Amino acid sequence: MDLEERRAPLLLPQAVPVTSQVQENCLRQGVSKGEIVAEAKKQLQLAGPLVCVNVLTNCLQVISVMFVGHLGELALSGASMATSFASVTGFSLLIGMGSALETFCGQSYGGKQFHMLGIHMQRAMLVLLIVSVPLAFIWANAGQILEFLGQDPEISAEAGRYARFMIPSIFAYAITQCHMRFLQSQNNVVPMMVCIGITTLLHLFICWILVFKSGLGNRGAALANAISYWINALSLFLYVRLSPSCKNTWTGFSREAFHGIPKFLTLSIPSAVMLSLEIWSFEMMVLLSGLLPNPKLETSVLSISLNTCSLVYMIPLGLSGVVSARVSNELGAGRPQIARLAICIGLSMVVTESFLVAAFMIFGRRVWGYCYSKEEKVVKYVGEMMLLVSVSHVFDGIQSILSGSIRGSGRQKIGAFVNLAAYYIIGIPSAILLAFVYHIGGKGLWMGIVVALVMQVLFLAVLTNTTDWEKEVKKASERVHGPKIAIEALT
Repeated sequence: MDLEERRAPLLLPQAVPVTSQVQENCLRQGVSKGEIVAEAKKQLQLAGPLVCVNVLTNCLQVISVMFVGHLGELALSGASMATSFASVTGFSLLIGMGSALETFCGQSYGGKQFHMLGIHMQRAMLVLLIVSVPLAFIWANAGQILEFLGQDPEISAEAGRYARFMIPSIFAYAITQCHMRFLQSQNNVVPMMVCIGITTLLHLFICWILVFKSGLGNRGAALANAISYWINALSLFLYVRLSPSCKNTWTGFSREAFHGIPKFLTLSIPSAVMLSLEIWSFEMMVLLSGLLPNPKLETSVLSISLNTCSLVYMIPLGLSGVVSARVSNELGAGRPQIARLAICIGLSMVVTESFLVAAFMIFGRRVWGYCYSKEEKVVKYVGEMMLLVSVSHVFDGIQSILSGSIRGSGRQKIGAFVNLAAYYIIGIPSAILLAFVYHIGGKGLWMGIVVALVMQVLFLAVLTNTTDWEKEVKKASERVHGPKIAIEALT
């Protein structure tokens, strides 16, 4: 690569929005135009399927609740409460623990230790399946737990019945998360999209049979979830073991998976804490809205806002997974400058996406509420909340990329402390102060979320800007090869 190419203006296709500041940063890092274009194209190719995977996975629960909605208000309330309970007490923990594979598998793949990807995945499955057992007991007693927490007894009982039929889901979800991270780390994301796409289509038919034809009612929807999750898990399981694309990364079951479990837990537990702290804070806003004057209106609007926020977040979430995979791959390969470039490109894309989506929400805020309700006061209130949701989406997008870089570099423990400080020391107290002391209501609660997101972005930005990436390469080498071999390789 000659000197003139390195100094050439960094021009990218119009489909890849990169700011002039990012270009200048790349020049200072000695990254060529070709490397920037190649990285941007790679991220776009990975982002599309990952966004589809996130959206379709989210659709499984939504479709089930939609079918239950035709059975009556009590059935809908119970299913909605059980779905939220399952997310908080089960799915979020498994997603968080499974995301440790983004570090282990991603860096092993970058370091060309391909056989270790299968070992890491087996180890993760073993841990997540063991963790799923106590979580299943919690779901089995969901009705009593919800009633103990002050929820309506009738709705709690209905939610408890729904949750019990969802118990098989948690074991399938554990297997799915491990296989998804295994494939994502290899940049092999299209099979994931195909499997979940077929599963979603089958889920529509399964729901219709079990909800309306079997006599199970809302319990049929919960059972449909379990069946669909297992279809997806088994599809990924078979693909990994039969596809030629995984012949180097999956070499069969090995006893080596039983070794190194404590090492896996040192990342998986902070990963779970890091993600769960963020998810729980959003759910807490809905619970706090029930304590406000006119709780029915406040809870309804906060729920709509949260659903909207979750829906549009699927795009940044996909980009976050891409950045995590790219950073871990490049650190494992010993290329810190490309890892930095991956973060810059990801930030450039997510900022463009976030402002476009935020503008769409602002311009459509007066009609968005009609998708959920015909009551004018609800629609008007939703319109007011959309202004705050649009602001939160911008910062949520930025933090998703920075959080992806944290996972890719294996610094989940620091990420957990950042989320604890941003959400629980600053964000939630601010929300309570604005909502209950200054009487701003539900908008005050969401302002607290915005404050938390701003602080999270600031903390993560400082952490990213002060990172010694050469040192992170050394850590990745030690994680992949072991301390002695890593030292020999670096010297």
